[in-house]
Amino acid sequence: MGIGYVGKGAGTLAAITACIVWYLAFNGNYNPILAVVITIAITVLGIWSSDKVTGIWGKDPSRVVIDEWAGMFITLLFLPSSLAYIIAGLVLFRFFDIAKPLFIRKAEKLPGGWGIMLDDVVAGIYSNIILQLIFWFKLL
Repeated sequence: MGIGYVGKGAGTLAAITACIVWYLAFNGNYNPILAVVITIAITVLGIWSSDKVTGIWGKDPSRVVIDEWAGMFITLLFLPSSLAYIIAGLVLFRFFDIAKPLFIRKAEKLPGGWGIMLDDVVAGIYSNIILQLIFWFKLL
């Protein structure tokens, strides 16, 4: 979609775009099987395509933003597709993706497409765990 060419802030813009797509696709008609299939497909496509472009654009090029899509989709899996959860998920995901605590930085150091994608996958998993706790304890 060309979001990666925006420059500074492309990752955040890509995450916001993923949130909008998720909301339009699943608000009012959440299908967990379809959500998982789409998330896995984006993640696998991201690993493959990111691996291909590292030879051209270098390690973890900012033009690659499919990793933000995978991370956001993982963040939102198995949760209500409400604006409150989507916005909370966006904030949590961007925090983990930027700060890179708890093994996220190690995942980023993996070679090629794996490193590009897995730091966002792990950030998405951490964000989802926190959102699941919020959902479970009805804090949102």
